[in-house]
Amino acid sequence: MYRVSVDDGPSIHVQARSRSMSFAVDGSAMNPLEAFYATLAGCAAVYVKKACQSLGMPAEGIQINCRPRAGKAGPLSLERFDTELAFPEVFPGEHKAAVIDAVKHCAVKEVVQNGAAVEFNCREA
Repeated sequence: MYRVSVDDGPSIHVQARSRSMSFAVDGSAMNPLEAFYATLAGCAAVYVKKACQSLGMPAEGIQINCRPRAGKAGPLSLERFDTELAFPEVFPGEHKAAVIDAVKHCAVKEVVQNGAAVEFNCREA
């Protein structure tokens, strides 16, 4: 369960079990949409690490750069999400494609891309 106690300040604190996340509405921290994009980048990193581990290769030095691209409907429409991986010079070329392919299977990306049939409910408690 995720819980938020709303106040009049600029910060939003979300409690999730024993962890918490903070967002902001005034630009002083990530807003929830930016955090969603950061989640996609983080998911890519998880899959890079898993791929490197299965290949017996260190993930050290791999850089991931992500850029959301808005659609014609404006900044709240995500038309494309570009992910670029930069490998250190010592990373073997024959393993790069396997790592890139692993990132393509990021679970968060697949939920978005496959258009999960999620029913959103909102009601008074």
